[in-house]
Amino acid sequence: PQVITESLYALHLDGVAVNESHTLATRTGRDRILSGLLAPRDGHFHRYLKDYAIAPRSIRFEMESVHVLRDKTGRPLDDITGAADNEILLSACLSLAYRLTRNPKDTVFFSIAGGRKTMSACLMTAAQLYGRAQDRIYHVLVSPEFENHPDFYYPPAKPAMLEMTDNRGGKVLRDTASASVTLVPIPFIPLREAVSD
Repeated sequence: PQVITESLYALHLDGVAVNESHTLATRTGRDRILSGLLAPRDGHFHRYLKDYAIAPRSIRFEMESVHVLRDKTGRPLDDITGAADNEILLSACLSLAYRLTRNPKDTVFFSIAGGRKTMSACLMTAAQLYGRAQDRIYHVLVSPEFENHPDFYYPPAKPAMLEMTDNRGGKVLRDTASASVTLVPIPFIPLREAVSD
């Protein structure tokens, strides 16, 4: 879930106004997003908006924005564990990318960070097939010491100290002011014009 707020934070730093966010997820991922980001009182998405004085309704990101991968019977996938699950994932990536890129006035920022590696590969494929000249593909890079910390979702406006484990297993405190979050643009060749209806 952290890559969502980290990506939003990095786009905000670049002066990009985002008006909605969509996420593809397994059931497990959805549950982590709902509890970690979208919890009504203390979700990190709501904290991020408040922290950076972003109007609460300016970015549409809610339960309906989390697109859960489902099998043919409608049962949510817990994980991507084989070829059949990967086909479901690829189909969902293609469908969502097609839908989100239909309006020529919109710009879509594809973040291929987070999840299993196959999720990034499938989303990259969908972005190349349906992306347009104005769209972008990014990967988010976070300082290594903060990257997998369970309590780091973005650098807060008021820095805080997070407890971490050093190389020898000892506890150390790190100031979030030293964290860097960078969106790395991934070059791509948009193939949309070459794809038939």
